[in-house]
Amino acid sequence: MGKSNKKKNKSQIPFRLNILFVFIFGLFSVLILQLGVVQILNGEEAQKKIDETESTKAYLSVPRGLMYDRYHNLMLENESTLSITYTPPKNGHKPEKRLTLAKKLAQYITMAKDKEDLSSIVRERDKKEYWYLFHAKEAEDRLTEKENEMNASDKYQAMLDKITEEDYNKYDWSDSNLLNVVAIKKELDAAKEFTPHIIKNENVTEKEYALVSEHLYELEGIDAKIDWNRVSKVEDTFSTFIGNITTTDQGIPQENEAYYLARGYSRNDRVGTSGLEKEYESVLRGQKEVIEFTTNNNDEIVGQKTVVEGKSGDDLVLTVDIELQQAVDKITQEELQRFIKSNPSENRYMEDALVVMMDPQTGEVLAMSGAHRDRKTNEYRDEGHRTIYNNNMPGSTIKGATVLAGLDSGVIRPGERIYDKPMKIAGTPLMSSWKNMQSINDIQAIEDSSNIYMAEIAVRLAGANYQYNQPLRSFNYEAFQTLRNYYSQFGLGVETGIDLPYEAPGIIGKDPEAGNLLYLSFGQYDAYTTLQLAQYVSTIANDGYRVQPHLVKEIHQANGSKESLGPVAESFDTNVLNRVSMKQDYIDRVKEGFRRVVTHGTARRHWSNNPYKVATKTGTAQNDVYEDDVLKEQTYNLTLVGYAPYDEPEIAFSIVVPRAGTGNDQNGIHHNIGNRIINKYFELKEQRAIEGKTETEKDIEGVNE
Repeated sequence: MGKSNKKKNKSQIPFRLNILFVFIFGLFSVLILQLGVVQILNGEEAQKKIDETESTKAYLSVPRGLMYDRYHNLMLENESTLSITYTPPKNGHKPEKRLTLAKKLAQYITMAKDKEDLSSIVRERDKKEYWYLFHAKEAEDRLTEKENEMNASDKYQAMLDKITEEDYNKYDWSDSNLLNVVAIKKELDAAKEFTPHIIKNENVTEKEYALVSEHLYELEGIDAKIDWNRVSKVEDTFSTFIGNITTTDQGIPQENEAYYLARGYSRNDRVGTSGLEKEYESVLRGQKEVIEFTTNNNDEIVGQKTVVEGKSGDDLVLTVDIELQQAVDKITQEELQRFIKSNPSENRYMEDALVVMMDPQTGEVLAMSGAHRDRKTNEYRDEGHRTIYNNNMPGSTIKGATVLAGLDSGVIRPGERIYDKPMKIAGTPLMSSWKNMQSINDIQAIEDSSNIYMAEIAVRLAGANYQYNQPLRSFNYEAFQTLRNYYSQFGLGVETGIDLPYEAPGIIGKDPEAGNLLYLSFGQYDAYTTLQLAQYVSTIANDGYRVQPHLVKEIHQANGSKESLGPVAESFDTNVLNRVSMKQDYIDRVKEGFRRVVTHGTARRHWSNNPYKVATKTGTAQNDVYEDDVLKEQTYNLTLVGYAPYDEPEIAFSIVVPRAGTGNDQNGIHHNIGNRIINKYFELKEQRAIEGKTETEKDIEGVNE
């Protein structure tokens, strides 16, 4: 019995093994069959998926165009600077990995010089996002059922909103290292895939640059590069017109984000925000280099190629003479300081002296200067933009336009004499010229600056009947618009068209009282910019042709060198905006009046020794100072417009000095500035003529040798 049971058990073991072998064989058969099906039926499709790649484009910024003055003196360039950048892979790094990367990078660079500056970089949202990295589940549990149904972006914002100050203050925000890590991560978070994003490019030390370069192997996506910054070669001269660009931290302006993104900008691109930098942004920005990256299914880069070559921005050659500009800046500030010091009490409200110089034939602006005094600190600085932003009553400088309006409308005849004596309209103060001039004609009215002659033109334009100390009867209020229409032909009260993002159009008086028309006629009602006055006098000098003032003379293709200019891409010719609707004979009479202002009239004492045949018109306009609607001081605008030489004008100018004490012309700040800037213009011209001749002689000598 015992032996028979042992044999029975032995016979059962092989049987079980056989069943197991059969089962395993069956499994392998099914597996082989499945592999065969995959290989035969789906092999080609599977291989396609393995070989499948995807292309992504990256856009690399290029240096902006340079700026030169009219004589090709470099004014604005790009200066290379050390830069630390981050280029995320496709689909980016996860937040946790970016934090790890930030911690590594924080060992080698510091985002600010001290803890205070770091604290200003790291804001409340950054602190909330740092807390969220470690408490995502807790943050999500705080959401309501409705908030959980939001889209991903709104849901994330809802979670941030529920993070309290107590939550994120569990971390020590007095720790400079923590602040530095979060500041770096903030920049890492802002980067887009395959697009280099600047982490730091200001004040990167050579040590930081070297350390990052040495440890690139452990800093995925980080690179140490050479970047560029805008640097003025003429310090602050003309800076308000050159303008500014955003920093990499600011990037494109958020209020215009859609506009820039639609034109191929990245969010951290620097763009012009003011002045010529903004006006000529499309020219200065250049063409980004476009690189196409090819990645496989594992998001690994398997190839790259440049599909668009990068091209630096084109260069601007300005109309400005930087040597003249610097001299005008110096002259304007010196005279403003001297004038204020001569009587500090009387001139305590003085702040500005504004100057524009331009070619009346072409509209090329040669210099625009604005000396400004801070009355609180008594410090002086250049604020040239006030020449196109600030409106000031011009006084008698516009009387040339008033006389032309009278002649063209037929309300006065050439040479017609009018008796200059005080006028009084019922209910208004007595109106008079600065002296009783007796019987004068149109030229003499300009020469001696008669208010009464201009007021008589205004009365006639309105078709009114004037009787001493009586209301103006039968007054046609359309005369306001009639006179302003004449003024606008010269550029007064309208935009000049200068190539800048903004200019003030002037201020038009809103009170249509009959007496105000008379004040309008001699420049004590509407207000204009210094540039408008320069365009006005240029129109007279240019025989009635109003030309558009401009600051850019030529656009040159970038050639990779700041020592020379590339080919001309575009040049800007004279743009005549309009021809005033007056006979040439009328314009000639006004020009004769302007000439006689210097030789016989109100400016004779100040200009009699000037050798450059200048024609001018002076102006004084009351500009009272009020504080809380209480008259604090009675001050005056001193103004001056002119051109030279009067027979063949090549330079026109306007000068405005607001709130100049009592308006006493004896000190003549506007005349002092005028004489000095005209003298400087011709001195430079003569100097360059000599230098040009000398260079020509040298060339000839070289050829002979």
